[in-house]
Amino acid sequence: MNTGVKITAFAAALAATFGTAYGVGKGVGPVDEPKKAGHGDHAAAPSKSADGHAGHEEGAATDASAAANLPGGLQVSQDGYTLAMETPKPAVGKSVLKFSIKDAAGRKVTAFTTEHGKELHFIVASRDLGTFRHLHPVKAADGTWTTPVDLPAAGGYKAFADFKPAAPGAKGITLGVDLAVPGAYAPKPLPAVNRTATVDGYQVRLGGTLNPGKAGELRLTVTKAGKPVTDLEPYLGAYGHLVALRDGDLAYLHVHPNEGGPGPDVSFTATAPSAGAYRLFLDFQHQGKVRTAAFTVTAGATGTPAEAPAPAAGEATHDAGGHEHG
Repeated sequence: MNTGVKITAFAAALAATFGTAYGVGKGVGPVDEPKKAGHGDHAAAPSKSADGHAGHEEGAATDASAAANLPGGLQVSQDGYTLAMETPKPAVGKSVLKFSIKDAAGRKVTAFTTEHGKELHFIVASRDLGTFRHLHPVKAADGTWTTPVDLPAAGGYKAFADFKPAAPGAKGITLGVDLAVPGAYAPKPLPAVNRTATVDGYQVRLGGTLNPGKAGELRLTVTKAGKPVTDLEPYLGAYGHLVALRDGDLAYLHVHPNEGGPGPDVSFTATAPSAGAYRLFLDFQHQGKVRTAAFTVTAGATGTPAEAPAPAAGEATHDAGGHEHG
Protein backbone atom coordinates (compact mmCIF):
# COMPACT_ATOMS: atom_id res chain seq x y z
CA MET A 1 0.00 0.00 0.00
CA ASN A 2 1.39 3.39 -0.95
CA THR A 3 2.05 5.84 1.82
CA GLY A 4 -0.09 8.93 1.22
CA VAL A 5 0.20 12.51 2.16
CA LYS A 6 -1.63 13.51 5.31
CA ILE A 7 -3.96 16.34 4.56
CA THR A 8 -3.28 18.90 7.22
CA ALA A 9 -4.93 21.90 5.59
CA PHE A 10 -8.35 20.72 6.81
CA ALA A 11 -7.25 19.55 10.26
CA ALA A 12 -7.84 22.92 11.91
CA ALA A 13 -10.93 23.78 9.87
CA LEU A 14 -14.33 24.96 11.00
CA ALA A 15 -16.59 22.22 12.25
CA ALA A 16 -19.45 23.75 10.30
CA THR A 17 -22.35 21.59 9.29
CA PHE A 18 -24.24 22.10 6.10
CA GLY A 19 -26.76 20.49 3.83
CA THR A 20 -26.08 19.16 0.39
CA ALA A 21 -28.25 21.74 -1.32
CA TYR A 22 -26.71 24.06 -3.85
CA GLY A 23 -25.62 27.19 -2.05
CA VAL A 24 -26.15 29.88 -4.69
CA GLY A 25 -29.92 29.64 -5.05
CA LYS A 26 -32.86 27.37 -5.63
CA GLY A 27 -34.70 29.24 -8.35
CA VAL A 28 -34.03 29.86 -11.99
CA GLY A 29 -32.75 33.35 -12.66
CA PRO A 30 -30.07 35.54 -14.19
CA VAL A 31 -26.57 36.08 -12.92
CA ASP A 32 -25.23 39.58 -13.27
CA GLU A 33 -22.89 40.68 -10.52
CA PRO A 34 -20.53 38.48 -8.47
CA LYS A 35 -20.91 38.50 -4.74
CA LYS A 36 -18.61 40.97 -3.09
CA ALA A 37 -15.58 39.29 -1.66
CA GLY A 38 -15.61 39.42 2.09
CA HIS A 39 -13.25 38.64 4.88
CA GLY A 40 -13.77 35.85 7.38
CA ASP A 41 -16.26 36.51 10.13
CA HIS A 42 -14.88 37.80 13.40
CA ALA A 43 -14.60 35.04 15.96
CA ALA A 44 -15.35 37.42 18.81
CA ALA A 45 -16.04 41.09 19.34
CA PRO A 46 -13.00 43.06 20.50
CA SER A 47 -12.94 43.86 24.17
CA LYS A 48 -13.30 47.38 25.45
CA SER A 49 -10.89 49.23 27.65
CA ALA A 50 -11.85 51.10 30.81
CA ASP A 51 -12.64 54.23 28.81
CA GLY A 52 -15.13 52.32 26.67
CA HIS A 53 -13.05 52.17 23.49
CA ALA A 54 -12.62 48.90 21.68
CA GLY A 55 -9.31 47.10 22.12
CA HIS A 56 -8.10 47.21 18.52
CA GLU A 57 -4.95 45.19 19.06
CA GLU A 58 -6.83 42.43 20.84
CA GLY A 59 -9.49 42.40 18.14
CA ALA A 60 -6.88 42.20 15.38
CA ALA A 61 -5.16 39.31 17.13
CA THR A 62 -8.48 37.50 17.45
CA ASP A 63 -9.23 38.02 13.76
CA ALA A 64 -5.80 36.71 12.77
CA SER A 65 -6.24 33.63 14.93
CA ALA A 66 -9.68 32.93 13.46
CA ALA A 67 -8.38 33.36 9.91
CA ALA A 68 -5.55 30.93 10.54
CA ASN A 69 -8.08 28.27 11.52
CA LEU A 70 -10.18 28.53 8.36
CA PRO A 71 -9.92 25.94 5.59
CA GLY A 72 -8.27 27.13 2.40
CA GLY A 73 -10.15 29.11 -0.20
CA LEU A 74 -12.70 30.75 2.09
CA GLN A 75 -11.01 34.16 2.12
CA VAL A 76 -10.06 36.59 -0.62
CA SER A 77 -7.33 38.06 1.63
CA GLN A 78 -5.02 36.38 4.12
CA ASP A 79 -1.65 37.12 5.71
CA GLY A 80 -1.42 40.42 3.85
CA TYR A 81 -2.08 38.92 0.39
CA THR A 82 -5.18 39.42 -1.76
CA LEU A 83 -6.48 37.63 -4.85
CA ALA A 84 -7.48 40.47 -7.18
CA MET A 85 -9.57 39.46 -10.21
CA GLU A 86 -9.50 41.82 -13.19
CA THR A 87 -12.17 39.74 -14.97
CA PRO A 88 -14.82 38.84 -12.35
CA LYS A 89 -17.56 38.31 -14.99
CA PRO A 90 -16.30 35.93 -17.68
CA ALA A 91 -18.66 35.02 -20.50
CA VAL A 92 -20.21 31.64 -21.21
CA GLY A 93 -17.88 29.61 -23.40
CA LYS A 94 -14.32 30.62 -24.13
CA SER A 95 -12.90 33.71 -22.47
CA VAL A 96 -9.76 34.95 -20.73
CA LEU A 97 -9.23 35.36 -16.99
CA LYS A 98 -6.80 37.95 -15.63
CA PHE A 99 -5.81 38.33 -11.99
CA SER A 100 -2.97 39.18 -9.66
CA ILE A 101 -1.82 38.55 -6.12
CA LYS A 102 -1.39 41.83 -4.27
CA ASP A 103 0.55 42.47 -1.08
CA ALA A 104 -0.55 44.53 1.91
CA ALA A 105 0.56 47.73 0.14
CA GLY A 106 -1.53 46.93 -2.94
CA ARG A 107 1.46 46.04 -5.11
CA LYS A 108 1.34 43.07 -7.48
CA VAL A 109 3.49 40.20 -6.25
CA THR A 110 5.97 38.95 -8.84
CA ALA A 111 8.09 36.45 -6.86
CA PHE A 112 6.70 33.05 -5.85
CA THR A 113 8.17 29.78 -4.65
CA THR A 114 7.81 26.92 -7.13
CA GLU A 115 5.83 24.04 -5.62
CA HIS A 116 4.76 20.89 -7.45
CA GLY A 117 6.21 22.28 -10.65
CA LYS A 118 4.30 25.59 -10.62
CA GLU A 119 4.61 29.00 -9.01
CA LEU A 120 0.85 29.15 -8.64
CA HIS A 121 -1.99 26.63 -8.98
CA PHE A 122 -5.30 28.01 -10.23
CA ILE A 123 -8.65 26.24 -10.02
CA VAL A 124 -12.13 27.32 -11.15
CA ALA A 125 -15.18 25.35 -9.98
CA SER A 126 -18.89 25.97 -10.32
CA ARG A 127 -20.85 26.52 -7.13
CA ASP A 128 -22.84 23.34 -7.77
CA LEU A 129 -19.51 21.43 -8.11
CA GLY A 130 -20.47 20.09 -11.53
CA THR A 131 -17.72 21.98 -13.40
CA PHE A 132 -14.03 21.85 -12.51
CA ARG A 133 -11.17 23.51 -14.33
CA HIS A 134 -7.51 23.12 -13.38
CA LEU A 135 -5.84 25.96 -15.24
CA HIS A 136 -2.21 26.89 -15.84
CA PRO A 137 -1.97 30.69 -16.07
CA VAL A 138 1.04 32.57 -17.39
CA LYS A 139 2.59 35.38 -15.33
CA ALA A 140 3.65 38.67 -16.93
CA ALA A 141 6.61 40.68 -15.68
CA ASP A 142 4.32 43.03 -13.77
CA GLY A 143 2.68 40.18 -11.82
CA THR A 144 -0.51 39.89 -13.89
CA TRP A 145 -1.59 36.28 -14.50
CA THR A 146 -3.56 35.33 -17.63
CA THR A 147 -5.26 32.09 -18.65
CA PRO A 148 -7.88 30.99 -21.15
CA VAL A 149 -10.95 29.28 -19.75
CA ASP A 150 -14.00 27.55 -21.19
CA LEU A 151 -17.05 27.65 -18.91
CA PRO A 152 -20.09 25.70 -20.12
CA ALA A 153 -22.96 27.61 -18.53
CA ALA A 154 -24.01 30.76 -16.73
CA GLY A 155 -24.04 30.76 -12.95
CA GLY A 156 -21.87 31.15 -9.90
CA TYR A 157 -18.27 29.98 -9.90
CA LYS A 158 -15.33 30.25 -7.54
CA ALA A 159 -11.68 30.76 -8.43
CA PHE A 160 -8.86 29.52 -6.18
CA ALA A 161 -5.20 30.57 -6.19
CA ASP A 162 -2.84 28.26 -4.33
CA PHE A 163 0.66 29.72 -3.91
CA LYS A 164 3.60 30.49 -1.65
CA PRO A 165 5.19 33.95 -1.86
CA ALA A 166 8.97 34.04 -2.19
CA ALA A 167 9.35 36.09 0.97
CA PRO A 168 11.15 35.26 4.22
CA GLY A 169 8.88 33.25 6.51
CA ALA A 170 6.04 33.10 3.98
CA LYS A 171 3.70 30.12 4.13
CA GLY A 172 1.53 28.49 1.50
CA ILE A 173 -1.82 30.23 1.04
CA THR A 174 -5.03 29.33 -0.80
CA LEU A 175 -7.25 32.31 -1.58
CA GLY A 176 -10.71 32.19 -3.14
CA VAL A 177 -12.89 34.70 -4.97
CA ASP A 178 -16.36 34.53 -6.50
CA LEU A 179 -16.95 34.74 -10.24
CA ALA A 180 -20.27 35.31 -12.01
CA VAL A 181 -20.96 34.14 -15.55
CA PRO A 182 -23.90 36.30 -16.72
CA GLY A 183 -27.03 34.73 -18.12
CA ALA A 184 -30.05 32.66 -17.14
CA TYR A 185 -29.16 29.58 -15.14
CA ALA A 186 -30.65 26.78 -13.10
CA PRO A 187 -28.45 25.28 -10.36
CA LYS A 188 -28.03 21.52 -10.53
CA PRO A 189 -28.05 19.14 -7.57
CA LEU A 190 -24.80 17.72 -6.29
CA PRO A 191 -23.90 14.60 -8.29
CA ALA A 192 -24.82 11.39 -6.48
CA VAL A 193 -22.33 9.57 -4.26
CA ASN A 194 -20.14 7.42 -6.50
CA ARG A 195 -17.19 5.09 -6.08
CA THR A 196 -16.38 4.64 -9.76
CA ALA A 197 -15.76 7.28 -12.40
CA THR A 198 -15.31 6.67 -16.14
CA VAL A 199 -13.36 9.11 -18.31
CA ASP A 200 -12.01 8.53 -21.84
CA GLY A 201 -12.21 4.77 -21.45
CA TYR A 202 -10.44 4.75 -18.10
CA GLN A 203 -12.14 3.57 -14.94
CA VAL A 204 -11.06 4.99 -11.62
CA ARG A 205 -12.33 3.34 -8.47
CA LEU A 206 -12.28 5.09 -5.10
CA GLY A 207 -11.57 3.01 -2.02
CA GLY A 208 -11.40 3.97 1.64
CA THR A 209 -13.35 6.50 3.68
CA LEU A 210 -13.29 10.20 4.43
CA ASN A 211 -13.77 10.75 8.15
CA PRO A 212 -14.45 14.04 9.98
CA GLY A 213 -11.69 14.76 12.45
CA LYS A 214 -9.95 11.43 11.85
CA ALA A 215 -7.36 10.40 9.29
CA GLY A 216 -8.46 7.87 6.70
CA GLU A 217 -6.97 6.49 3.51
CA LEU A 218 -8.36 7.34 0.09
CA ARG A 219 -7.05 4.92 -2.53
CA LEU A 220 -7.77 5.53 -6.20
CA THR A 221 -7.17 2.68 -8.65
CA VAL A 222 -6.86 3.35 -12.39
CA THR A 223 -7.74 0.69 -14.97
CA LYS A 224 -8.43 0.62 -18.70
CA ALA A 225 -10.32 -2.12 -20.54
CA GLY A 226 -10.32 -4.08 -17.31
CA LYS A 227 -6.52 -4.02 -16.95
CA PRO A 228 -4.58 -2.05 -14.31
CA VAL A 229 -2.70 0.99 -15.56
CA THR A 230 0.84 0.61 -14.22
CA ASP A 231 2.58 3.30 -16.24
CA LEU A 232 1.00 6.53 -15.06
CA GLU A 233 3.13 9.54 -15.90
CA PRO A 234 4.23 12.25 -13.48
CA TYR A 235 1.98 15.28 -13.49
CA LEU A 236 3.03 18.33 -11.46
CA GLY A 237 5.70 16.21 -9.82
CA ALA A 238 3.49 13.30 -8.74
CA TYR A 239 1.43 10.42 -10.13
CA GLY A 240 -1.79 11.93 -8.88
CA HIS A 241 -3.10 15.37 -8.03
CA LEU A 242 -6.13 15.67 -5.76
CA VAL A 243 -8.41 18.60 -5.05
CA ALA A 244 -11.27 18.28 -2.58
CA LEU A 245 -14.08 20.83 -2.25
CA ARG A 246 -16.67 20.83 0.51
CA ASP A 247 -20.27 21.23 -0.60
CA GLY A 248 -21.93 24.40 0.65
CA ASP A 249 -18.93 26.71 1.08
CA LEU A 250 -16.36 25.18 -1.31
CA ALA A 251 -13.67 24.94 1.36
CA TYR A 252 -10.59 23.87 -0.61
CA LEU A 253 -7.93 21.20 -0.22
CA HIS A 254 -5.06 20.58 -2.64
CA VAL A 255 -2.70 17.67 -2.02
CA HIS A 256 -0.20 15.46 -3.81
CA PRO A 257 0.97 11.99 -2.80
CA ASN A 258 4.60 11.98 -1.73
CA GLU A 259 5.39 8.31 -2.35
CA GLY A 260 4.28 5.48 -4.58
CA GLY A 261 4.80 4.02 -8.01
CA PRO A 262 3.19 4.72 -11.37
CA GLY A 263 -0.10 2.98 -10.69
CA PRO A 264 -2.51 1.45 -10.65
CA ASP A 265 -3.04 2.81 -7.10
CA VAL A 266 -2.64 6.40 -5.98
CA SER A 267 -3.07 6.80 -2.24
CA PHE A 268 -3.84 9.75 0.03
CA THR A 269 -4.45 10.08 3.75
CA ALA A 270 -7.21 12.59 4.37
CA THR A 271 -8.96 14.16 7.33
CA ALA A 272 -12.24 15.98 6.74
CA PRO A 273 -12.89 19.10 8.83
CA SER A 274 -16.57 18.26 9.29
CA ALA A 275 -19.30 15.84 8.39
CA GLY A 276 -21.05 16.44 5.10
CA ALA A 277 -20.66 16.06 1.36
CA TYR A 278 -17.39 16.59 -0.53
CA ARG A 279 -16.46 16.52 -4.18
CA LEU A 280 -13.08 14.99 -5.08
CA PHE A 281 -11.24 15.64 -8.35
CA LEU A 282 -8.30 13.38 -9.21
CA ASP A 283 -5.99 14.45 -12.04
CA PHE A 284 -3.82 11.73 -13.55
CA GLN A 285 -1.69 11.61 -16.68
CA HIS A 286 -1.33 8.69 -19.09
CA GLN A 287 0.04 8.58 -22.62
CA GLY A 288 0.69 12.31 -22.57
CA LYS A 289 -2.83 13.44 -21.64
CA VAL A 290 -4.20 14.63 -18.30
CA ARG A 291 -7.64 13.37 -17.31
CA THR A 292 -9.86 14.12 -14.33
CA ALA A 293 -11.97 11.63 -12.41
CA ALA A 294 -14.65 13.14 -10.16
CA PHE A 295 -16.31 11.63 -7.09
CA THR A 296 -18.90 12.64 -4.52
CA VAL A 297 -18.30 11.31 -1.02
CA THR A 298 -19.96 11.79 2.33
CA ALA A 299 -17.80 12.26 5.42
CA GLY A 300 -19.33 10.95 8.61
CA ALA A 301 -21.79 8.58 6.92
CA THR A 302 -22.32 5.28 8.71
CA GLY A 303 -21.78 2.14 6.71
CA THR A 304 -20.80 1.92 3.07
CA PRO A 305 -22.79 4.27 0.85
CA ALA A 306 -24.70 2.77 -2.03
CA GLU A 307 -22.98 3.50 -5.28
CA ALA A 308 -24.87 5.15 -8.07
CA PRO A 309 -24.74 3.41 -11.47
CA ALA A 310 -21.52 4.14 -13.32
CA PRO A 311 -22.08 6.92 -15.87
CA ALA A 312 -21.56 6.34 -19.53
CA ALA A 313 -18.22 7.22 -21.05
CA GLY A 314 -17.84 10.97 -21.48
CA GLU A 315 -20.35 11.82 -18.73
CA ALA A 316 -18.42 10.97 -15.59
CA THR A 317 -16.52 14.20 -15.27
CA HIS A 318 -19.55 16.53 -15.38
CA ASP A 319 -17.26 18.98 -17.19
CA ALA A 320 -14.62 18.14 -14.62
CA GLY A 321 -11.86 17.29 -17.03
CA GLY A 322 -11.15 20.74 -18.39
CA HIS A 323 -7.39 21.20 -18.36
CA GLU A 324 -6.56 24.44 -20.10
CA HIS A 325 -3.06 25.77 -20.48
CA GLY A 326 -2.13 29.37 -20.80
